[in-house]
Amino acid sequence: MCVEQMIVGGQAFKNRTYVMAIVNLTPDSFWKESRASGDDVLFRVERALKEGAAIIDLGAQSTRPGYVEVSAEEEIRRLEQPLKAIKSRFDVPVSVDTYYSKCARAALSLGADMVNDVWGLTYDGDMADVIAEAGASVCIMHNAAEKLTGDIFPQINGFLKNSVDIALKAGIAADKICVDGGIGFAKDREQNWQLLNGYEKLSEVGYPLLLGTSRKSMFGGVAEDRLAATLESTRLAVKKGVLFVRVHDVAENVRVIEEEYAKG
Repeated sequence: MCVEQMIVGGQAFKNRTYVMAIVNLTPDSFWKESRASGDDVLFRVERALKEGAAIIDLGAQSTRPGYVEVSAEEEIRRLEQPLKAIKSRFDVPVSVDTYYSKCARAALSLGADMVNDVWGLTYDGDMADVIAEAGASVCIMHNAAEKLTGDIFPQINGFLKNSVDIALKAGIAADKICVDGGIGFAKDREQNWQLLNGYEKLSEVGYPLLLGTSRKSMFGGVAEDRLAATLESTRLAVKKGVLFVRVHDVAENVRVIEEEYAKG
């Protein structure tokens, strides 16, 4: 089976590359410009939508290298008020970046439309059921406890296929699933580049793709200097038929996507 579209928040996404805008509700996310709190959250979301974002991705826990894990309760505390405010003010699908089913359940009850799980439904055994019960969408990302060795693609695709099976068995609709190869997770720099350059190989799993490279360390240097490389990865994503790019810099990435489509 090959699913060519994804439904998020009642909207159908297909036949092009869309921007998912990162809004972090954390004090320690690696790109400080993505951090937001209080009224600034609504300002960030409004700006992202004006710049062309199709989905907002809220993060209440940093998963940068060396991050310190926070509890599901702390994630909920960080998410609750911003999520309520966003859903009352804006008509936009909202994804919540969490691997805790307790946080997912709370977020979905407050109007979130999608769960972005960096452990691909394998960290918390209740996660798939919680998403299914809410009729929500999910992004399944590859991850591993140890860095990959050898040929990365069979391992990544095997993980993703297993996680998709978990999702389907729980009752998550096939057209509410996308997959993410997990650049920066359980991979060294060379493997991250292998994954990016061969990202279309993930289509073997049979589901739409999401790419997350925004300002990541694979591009070298410091985060402030990684925008140009991020934009080149977005160009590549368009050429490879990726459905979503998850980014910090909305306007710049939207412009690159439009430039690629204008080429015909």
